[in-house]
Amino acid sequence: MWTFTSDVEEYAAVAEPFLLGDPVGNTVALTVLANLRAGMPAKDPRFGWWTVDGEVRGAAFRTPPYPIGLAVMPVEAVAPLVEALDRDIPTLVGRVELTDAVVRLLGPPSRVISERLYRLGTLRVPGVPGRGRLAVPADFPLLVSWHQAFGDEVALPEGDVTERVARRLAARELFLWEADGVPVSLAGLSPAAGGVCRIGPVYTPPSCRRRGYGAAVTAYASQAGLEERCDQVVLFTDLDNPTSNSIYQAIGYEPVSDYAHITYA
Repeated sequence: MWTFTSDVEEYAAVAEPFLLGDPVGNTVALTVLANLRAGMPAKDPRFGWWTVDGEVRGAAFRTPPYPIGLAVMPVEAVAPLVEALDRDIPTLVGRVELTDAVVRLLGPPSRVISERLYRLGTLRVPGVPGRGRLAVPADFPLLVSWHQAFGDEVALPEGDVTERVARRLAARELFLWEADGVPVSLAGLSPAAGGVCRIGPVYTPPSCRRRGYGAAVTAYASQAGLEERCDQVVLFTDLDNPTSNSIYQAIGYEPVSDYAHITYA
């Protein structure tokens, strides 16, 4: 049975213990929950949990303009969820076995982005010229510009980019790689949730690509996470981008599970 609320604390009280049972698989759900509790704005949010015999076995969340997010859950929970949402699913992201179940119910989506979740094993720091550093307020215009460029490239909703960057900058979640004293690449690091931090976004402007800067800033942010903030670090990649998948594996990231981001709107 699905139960829904718009109250984040009610949702947390019921669903968070379940989500913490698999903090890697539920990294997005836990990060969203942490951000909402920290004051991240969300218009008309909706949270749900799936129970069987009184035990929570799944969760979902909707924080427009972002996709409906599916936490870990059994496939048999998907059909009741789709009906509970009145089949109104403009965009959705989750493990591929769950999104496949949605497609069987609603038909082919207009767009599918195939993703893979990776977890860091043993970090291998690449030998790339330059240095990493935490972003500072003076970097704000550049960070906004790069976030906008990243959003344009992936064509996924980023919400209010200025607000998002300001919030992440204040929370010390953004890192830069510099070459010859000039920023050349960006990586975000989510706050720890269940002992897990998540890398993202990673962006290098086109003029600076193919020099290892994306791998370098990812490794730097990952190391900062492990040393100061969390026990494990994860990230998502686009499976249609073999270069990024090979780069992340080269610095120590190992595949966990496949996901899909599907769009009907």
